[in-house]
Amino acid sequence: MSQSDIFITEDFLLETEPAKKLYHEYAKDLPIIDYHCHLTPDQIAEDTKFDNLTQMWLYGDHYKWRAMRTCGVDEKYITGDADDWEKFKAWAETVPKTLRNPLYHWTHLELKRPFGISDRLLNGDTAEDIWNECNEKLAADEFSTNGIINQMNVEVICTTDDPTDSLEHHQKIRRDSSYKVKVYPTFRPDKGMAVDQPEIFTKWVEKLSEVTDIQIDNLADFLTAIRKRHDYFAALGCRLSDHGIEEIYADDYTGKEVETIFQKVMSGKSITNEEIRKFKSAMLYEFGVMDHEKGWVQQYHIGALRNTNTRMYNKLGPDTGFDSIGDFEMARPMAKFFDSLDKDNKLTKTIIYNLNPRDNELIATMIGNFQDGSVPGKMQFGSGWWFLDQKDGIEKQLETLSNMGCLSQFVGMLTDSRSFLSFPRHEYFRRVLCNVLGGEMERGVLPGDFELVGGLVKDVSYYNATRYFNFLQ
Repeated sequence: MSQSDIFITEDFLLETEPAKKLYHEYAKDLPIIDYHCHLTPDQIAEDTKFDNLTQMWLYGDHYKWRAMRTCGVDEKYITGDADDWEKFKAWAETVPKTLRNPLYHWTHLELKRPFGISDRLLNGDTAEDIWNECNEKLAADEFSTNGIINQMNVEVICTTDDPTDSLEHHQKIRRDSSYKVKVYPTFRPDKGMAVDQPEIFTKWVEKLSEVTDIQIDNLADFLTAIRKRHDYFAALGCRLSDHGIEEIYADDYTGKEVETIFQKVMSGKSITNEEIRKFKSAMLYEFGVMDHEKGWVQQYHIGALRNTNTRMYNKLGPDTGFDSIGDFEMARPMAKFFDSLDKDNKLTKTIIYNLNPRDNELIATMIGNFQDGSVPGKMQFGSGWWFLDQKDGIEKQLETLSNMGCLSQFVGMLTDSRSFLSFPRHEYFRRVLCNVLGGEMERGVLPGDFELVGGLVKDVSYYNATRYFNFLQ
């Protein structure tokens, strides 16, 4: 038996007999509800086939890019003009250097599923054989985008979409009656509050005006146009919004102040940091009201300090691996924002994804302030995100949620990925979950009742999400 067989076994990460039973009998075969990801709907609609493993696995994956840079790989072999084989070989040579980084786990899980490669570890010596074997399989129908989605037992996918997107690919998917997987857009209006980036904001307003056929001369026109797109997304099955923001904004403002700020930005005048915060606070509230009206789930990804390296941002642009955990004020503005919606009875179902582990207990207790009995788990402490979606981060999120909330109501894992090979992250999460619970069963911390604990595993892995989002209605 090779090293690799010993490493990624059927009982990978499952350290006790109860953990193994929970995973194999209660979690393993459940479908996947991937309610937040960054897969491109055009590749789903067109059932894309990738020419090689680099295109499918390395393009756009800034997790891998960061590791390669750390291990001394030249940018030519990361985002540069090296050919795809050279980039894959550079990655393969990096993999052995990622021991104890989650990338090492994910890499070999993703080679095992869907490629079936579990008889060798990826490194410089095995790179060519693995490259050839995977590329040969990528030519087959079962390794197209939809082929992999079906192989991985995915039932629902929610992409992440700008309000000005045409959603033409979502329309195509909906028209195809043979398509088994439900694919929904997600409304992400971050550019609609980006007055701190006036060039981006004004161009976005112009595009919004164009796609809605509304002349936007003032704030009221702006909000009317956004609401029109909100309605359009809803008509195509959208059930969620999403915000990728540093912090929750809840500064005091008046309608007149926000109108003045909007006019200043659109006319090219500079605005203060205080005005930026007021505008963002106003827009977050308006987005929350729209989501409540439609019964959507609003998601907040908070805590990332983005694009910290100016030189590389100018060279490569955003989302290229130069972001880190931030240390923003969270508690008071978050409480104030949710309270502003709640006291108007306009607080919809909400998921908060935390990036700074120092704030885990803060978030887990905050959601309890606004549970109201109307919906099980109305307020959610979302799964470990970005730098925290690894074994240690997942375990800490589970521990905190269990101690200060109700793990039984948790809606579970998502990929948050741009890669069609990232679905094993659901398997990874389920293994970690079962290992935590199974270990406590063995130690007598939880009862040895497999129907009881196994029911929790099934709910967190799948059933809670189906009920919370109403995907299958």
